[in-house]
Amino acid sequence: MITIDNYLDSHYIHRSNWLRAAVLGANDGIISISSLAIGVATASNTREPILLATIAGLVAGALSMAAGEYVSVSSQTDTEKADIQREEIELREMPGEELEILTQIYQKRGLKRETAIQVAKELTEADALGTHIRDELGINEISQAKPIQAALASGASFTAGGLLPLLVILFAPVKQMEYLLYGFTIIFLIILGAIAAKTGGSSVKKAILRITVWGTLAMGLSALAGYFFGVKV
Repeated sequence: MITIDNYLDSHYIHRSNWLRAAVLGANDGIISISSLAIGVATASNTREPILLATIAGLVAGALSMAAGEYVSVSSQTDTEKADIQREEIELREMPGEELEILTQIYQKRGLKRETAIQVAKELTEADALGTHIRDELGINEISQAKPIQAALASGASFTAGGLLPLLVILFAPVKQMEYLLYGFTIIFLIILGAIAAKTGGSSVKKAILRITVWGTLAMGLSALAGYFFGVKV
């Protein structure tokens, strides 16, 4: 027997909030730390400056990603709460107008006016505020902002992503550091792109191509900056 829970489990949109934050954080961690390390490696003959810059970048980046995600999503949450409070007032002060708004929404979705009026009345009787939040404001459990969840996913995934190039820096020869970093980073990005695509049910090839192209561009520009401005230390 098909239930709504089983139906939702067969789709991927309910994963969009945490998946977006996690992929963004891991991608940023891999590319940012690798790019930073490559830029320093092209201007250094020793491992210590590269390692120091990498660890500093990893700590600062993880905290920045978590804080930035929290502030950004919290702003969205504040906007949602303000709209919901406004909707509560409108339902108390002008219920007739709000019923007509629902009716027009259902008409635009393809219902005849008589059917739309009946649906609007029945849903309003069942849960007026919930119906307007969902159908008028477009806020639901899937799209609703969750600041703590997004911040933790973003900060943790940035750290996980940044640790991968850090391992390369710890063990790779300094003379070939930038080349090994680039090679391993591309591998990391390909794996991340494939996992993200599989988790989200999207095209693996597109995800890999997109993440590889932008990663290569970021690391290439960082290496260029290191060569151009760097002084061997």
